[in-house]
Amino acid sequence: MRLTSLKLESVEDLFLAELRDLYDAENQLLKALPKLADAAAAPALKMAFSQHLEETKGHVARLDRVFRQLDVKPSGETCEAMKGLVKEGEEFIQAKGEPSVRDAGLIGAAQRVEHYEMAGYGTARTLAKRLGFQEIATLLQNTLEEEGEADRKLSAVAEGEVNVRATATAP
Repeated sequence: MRLTSLKLESVEDLFLAELRDLYDAENQLLKALPKLADAAAAPALKMAFSQHLEETKGHVARLDRVFRQLDVKPSGETCEAMKGLVKEGEEFIQAKGEPSVRDAGLIGAAQRVEHYEMAGYGTARTLAKRLGFQEIATLLQNTLEEEGEADRKLSAVAEGEVNVRATATAP
């Protein structure tokens, strides 16, 4: 929940709001990824979630670096969208039934998270470039690429293993 109402007087204000939203989103994900990994039945999916947890720690560290460079605090923003996405993921974590079908649901939930993050990092990167923060734009681009790679990895696990098993269990 935002501590105050959003006030956008400048592109810099928008840029900081985007960064704070991403910061909170990544921190929420640090708590959600271990639960996703524990719930996954397929070893490749467990590994993908565990690897992305390590990458997410790096994303938070990268954002900390950005905030230090800007000399501003990262706090003050709650990413309501990530809250909702994590809540949807929790439904699959708690779901009963065929493990491979649940894994397919976990992948879908995780990919929605990745797509949200990619949109946020793309926006923040573009604003950083426009504001002349080239080093920050590069840092954000690096994270954007890692988020895209995580999405591709999840697709590969889905298409090469999980969805094959899930559809084989159909009555």
